[in-house]
Amino acid sequence: MNLLPKSSKEFGSVDYWEKFFQQRGKKAFEWYGTYLELCGVLHKYIKPREKVLVIGCGNSELSEQLYDVGYRDIVNIDISEVVIKQMKECNATRRPQMSFLKMDMTQMEFPDASFQVVLDKGTLDAVLTDEEEKTLQQVDRMLAEVGRVLQGRETEWLFGMDEGRKQLAASAGFRRLITVALHRGQQYESMDHIQAELSARVMELAPAGMPAQQQVPFLSVGGDIGVRTVQHQDCSALSGNYVIEDVQGDDKRYFRRLIFLSNRNVVQSEARLLKDVSYKAQKKRKKDRKKQRPADAEDFPAAPGQSIDKSYLCCEHHKAMIAGLALLRNPELLLEIPLALLVVGLGGGSLPLFVHDHFPKSCIDAVEIDPSMLEVATQWFGFSQSDRMKVHIADGLDYIASLAGGGEARPCYDVIMFDVDSKDPTLGMSCPPPAFVEQSFLQNVKSILTPEGVFILNLVCRDLGLKDSVLAGLKAVFPLLYVRRIEGEVNEILFCQLHPEQKLATPELLETAQALEQTLRKPGRGWDDTYVLSDMLKTVKIV
Repeated sequence: MNLLPKSSKEFGSVDYWEKFFQQRGKKAFEWYGTYLELCGVLHKYIKPREKVLVIGCGNSELSEQLYDVGYRDIVNIDISEVVIKQMKECNATRRPQMSFLKMDMTQMEFPDASFQVVLDKGTLDAVLTDEEEKTLQQVDRMLAEVGRVLQGRETEWLFGMDEGRKQLAASAGFRRLITVALHRGQQYESMDHIQAELSARVMELAPAGMPAQQQVPFLSVGGDIGVRTVQHQDCSALSGNYVIEDVQGDDKRYFRRLIFLSNRNVVQSEARLLKDVSYKAQKKRKKDRKKQRPADAEDFPAAPGQSIDKSYLCCEHHKAMIAGLALLRNPELLLEIPLALLVVGLGGGSLPLFVHDHFPKSCIDAVEIDPSMLEVATQWFGFSQSDRMKVHIADGLDYIASLAGGGEARPCYDVIMFDVDSKDPTLGMSCPPPAFVEQSFLQNVKSILTPEGVFILNLVCRDLGLKDSVLAGLKAVFPLLYVRRIEGEVNEILFCQLHPEQKLATPELLETAQALEQTLRKPGRGWDDTYVLSDMLKTVKIV
């Protein structure tokens, strides 16, 4: 029976595939290899707990054999109604958790970020039958849909948009760039091991005429190659799945991190663990307690948040935001006079907690939309509320709008800080969400800021056009605008004030920062000696 088409164009026809599977019947047809030939690679890169989408599944036995060895969360789609009906009948009883759906892969009905893995054995080749414009557009739609339903950096603006990829290639200094995602659960000893594994595959993609011995440089957008210790994982109704993990830094110190798995390559919050809190020391103390306690005593675990070094700010952008307090008049008096702060975006709580501990007269309102994050901050990052620091579970937009609508009775803050992430990775701006820099909302912020106060914003924006628009919008509401770029990162800290006459020249600004720092360095205050306020402000520019 001849099942091959008369021309390659028929591979892209629904009618061809309907006839193909009617004539083929239920006998499996494997394109490019069987499960036994592919399982070594598949098992290495796909974890049994991950959600897998197989596009153009046909009647291949690949999904069935993956299911039988423990990969239960598999969804199969195909454009042929005949084959989907056949596969449903074959697997309904033996593989009840696996689903088969008739669906066009260029117009999938799944929500964004629904899968960790998308498998395609030969469907792309069936679509890419020539290089006509119509065919290439079909391929673009297919790949765009694959990117949309995946969870990972593939959908981020930097990797998923033309402008982002151009910016990435320009910053790397190369015309041809291959991006490879190393997902969570994959562990390598070093970059050398990664390079050794990928080199052969990279050379298969080399352009014609490239010398066989040409060295291809490998670049990395992150340094976390080693092993992580997951301390806790859970799911938030607002932020999705997240993990708390401890990692060892370059200086052999341990750090605790909060990671949202919807944006798994971004460290949401980070704190340094106290020096004597090593896993070996914890294990020894636990063993010693077991020896000393009465036989009927209960084994209470130590509170996870008690091991946090609260005097240390891990994030460079948090250090710069704290340094912005030097823009207030008479900063050397900040430890002696009341200081009202509003912090929007709690995360692990390190930013408001640092202000609370080092400025004894400060009163802080922290606003966090996700109640799960307050639990995380309290249990895992050493955060606690007090009579001077309260957390309000609310949308920051609504909370500030409500304060602004309070008329004469509305509160006024000396400092307002925004450290809020966007949940949409496809935008060129990941912090803050666009609504936080709209003109009407900035007017609300202005109305609750004291005349000589400072509004401090963490901006993470790769789209240069969008960034210019944000800066122009801020300048329209806050005429005095300083920008501090964080070296080696995309973050820029914006310091916004209401009156141009408040402007401080760089020497004067550094002088006020040094005066504040001298006060904070007094014995007994627990100030970290590696943190120099004035260094944070040396490169500040006025927009």
